[in-house]
Amino acid sequence: MSNYAIGDLKPETSLCSLRIEGAIGHLTLEREDVYNALNIQLISEIISILDWTRNRSVGERGALTDEDGVAYLRVIVLRGAGKHFCAGADINMMRDAGAKSPEENRADSERLDRLFHNLWSHPCFTIGKVQGVALGGGVGLIACLDHVVGSGQHIKIALSEAKLGILPAVIGPYVYRKVGSAEFRRLSMLAGRIDGEEAKHVGLINSYWMEDACEDAIQKVIDEVLTTGPMAVAEAKKLTLTFDRWNGTDEELRQWTLDKTSAMRGSEEGQEGLASFLEKRSPNWNQE
Repeated sequence: MSNYAIGDLKPETSLCSLRIEGAIGHLTLEREDVYNALNIQLISEIISILDWTRNRSVGERGALTDEDGVAYLRVIVLRGAGKHFCAGADINMMRDAGAKSPEENRADSERLDRLFHNLWSHPCFTIGKVQGVALGGGVGLIACLDHVVGSGQHIKIALSEAKLGILPAVIGPYVYRKVGSAEFRRLSMLAGRIDGEEAKHVGLINSYWMEDACEDAIQKVIDEVLTTGPMAVAEAKKLTLTFDRWNGTDEELRQWTLDKTSAMRGSEEGQEGLASFLEKRSPNWNQE
């Protein structure tokens, strides 16, 4: 196998799993007994899966398939096993923090930051299914996803850190980008739980379904993504980051967008998209 073949051995994990179906990767948290709380092992396992899938994504490789003709990844779906999505940091990990040195606590925070950054910047289109509770770090996971589907009547989401006298600092940049300044401030100060309807209203979730309709809703999003140029999806994330961080003049931004548009139109994917439109056929990335 090549270094980045889909058939390469996946990372060894015991607290989460990765199932691949064509261009779709299904990542499931599997600490159901503790509501999928994030401990050091689970965090490390998720990071290893995100690294593995990133290296085997269309956006990273610039190709639809590996050398064996097997589809590279275009979508990642994140789920939590059982009744709850993710209860945030494991209580034992938080308890142990009090006995650790500042350097050890900094290392733990860096590991957590790597998890959220890797998910937020993943080249694939990322979808989350959220049911039950999502607290603290669980909200961080939600904020890093591209599309979030709420499932069931019992969703409870909270930036709960202030209840423990701490702050949602590591997840803060991602939640802030998701909901904006005013809502981030309100939710982080109140630290109370909001239901699915309010979560949709503030932008933490994109759609809200009863449990029996949720998987169909996710599949519709997947189907839509697969009609879109996979490199364009990955480049859209980079485009957003460029806009977020732009510190030049408006005129410089206008010129940059002209250059970027020209480059994408002249790319192999851009040329295929234009040709397929003119020839009234599906582009080569459309799996329908």
